[in-house]
Amino acid sequence: MRYLHPSVCAVLAAAAAFAAAGCTGPSSVSKRTVNTFLAQRQYAQAEAYLDAEKESEYGKRNMVLYYLDKGLVQQHAGKYKESDASFDVAERRMDELYTTSVSKASGMLLINDATMDYAGEPFERALTHVCRALNYVFLGNNDEALVESRKVERFLTELGDKAGSRAVYKDDAFARYLDALLYADAGKKDDARISYQAAQAAYADYEKAYGTPLPRFEFVKGPKKRGEIVFIHYNGVAPRKITKTFQVAWNQALPLMQKSGDAEAEDARVKNALTAGFMGSAVTVAFPAYTQDPYAITTSEIFVDSRPVATTILMEDVSAIAAKTLENRMGAIKARAIARATIKYILAETASKAAAKACDQMPGGFLAVQACKLGSRGIAHGVAAASEYADTRGWAVLPAQIRMARVKLEPGVHDVSIYYKNSTGVMISSQTFSGVLVADRKRTYLSARTAQ
Repeated sequence: MRYLHPSVCAVLAAAAAFAAAGCTGPSSVSKRTVNTFLAQRQYAQAEAYLDAEKESEYGKRNMVLYYLDKGLVQQHAGKYKESDASFDVAERRMDELYTTSVSKASGMLLINDATMDYAGEPFERALTHVCRALNYVFLGNNDEALVESRKVERFLTELGDKAGSRAVYKDDAFARYLDALLYADAGKKDDARISYQAAQAAYADYEKAYGTPLPRFEFVKGPKKRGEIVFIHYNGVAPRKITKTFQVAWNQALPLMQKSGDAEAEDARVKNALTAGFMGSAVTVAFPAYTQDPYAITTSEIFVDSRPVATTILMEDVSAIAAKTLENRMGAIKARAIARATIKYILAETASKAAAKACDQMPGGFLAVQACKLGSRGIAHGVAAASEYADTRGWAVLPAQIRMARVKLEPGVHDVSIYYKNSTGVMISSQTFSGVLVADRKRTYLSARTAQ
């Protein structure tokens, strides 16, 4: 068509605006690439990849995610100061975004949830403080570690007050348990007792919601003067959010459901645009869902000086928390999606009718006019469908699980070996911490990451 009326141009401009409106964060390819580096313990390569993809995969709206991912990779690499600096940027930005602006909230309703800057899930905010506390522990700065303990306590108390009885995640048991250990390390017995009681209560909720009971560690008997190793195992890969969509024929009494399946966000957008463009009367509704990529390692066993001493215990089922938290909010998410779909359908109809009137004035005869009307309608509804995709963002570098072992040992220097095993007890990989100093009546913290 050599001539385009302003109404048709407006539809095309809307298409461009919708296409640029949302950013779903790192793609599945990007997430799997980073996890591959983690599985191979190639932390420098993982960090370099994140830096190279900062603008293309994250963008300005997802700087919280970028710094969360980078901070955890740096912690796994032993770059604790750099890790804390990254987490600090993420935390400050999350605090800034805690109160949503009215203008952006209205954009979320009209276009899609991803128009908002990513501010972090509540469990991600809690685990940010946990990671920062551990950074300071590994640096030997227990005072700053306690600062993070107090920060996470304030956040969790506020969360519990605001979450209400229907919220599934309103406290973090692992954070509370770690707080108890850190307070005990500092000789703050009353604070340690209060945090442990809070952990007990939170684990009671965890057992009901996620099947994670209160950990009860058993120690090998030994001399009264002993130190302790606390080993923290970040295991597996975080679940990925994907887009699920269905399309409802506008004038049908019974909705015609056309499930897109477990398509990735970009694939779903293309499929929705094509289908709606041809049907012209379809309302597209999108919502997020989690999918868990497989990982083989299910447990880890601790050997000290070639002697088996402990098996790690599940402390935080991150995958279960993420899935249950999303499920808990799904009613509100779907309600917004249906409201958006309705608004977009009405706007698309309005735009296509305006364009159709303009097409009547086009030169070229009957066929050209009909082609113009059909194209304008297809574009209008295709734009509405393409702009409707779920917010699939999340902290991608998190593990699926956080496991722990606590081992009482005689003071001295020890070699600590970790054997990572699958569900049948077959060893997948191992690693050794050589020359670990265990002081009398002190805790020594170790951590490791597996993503196989």
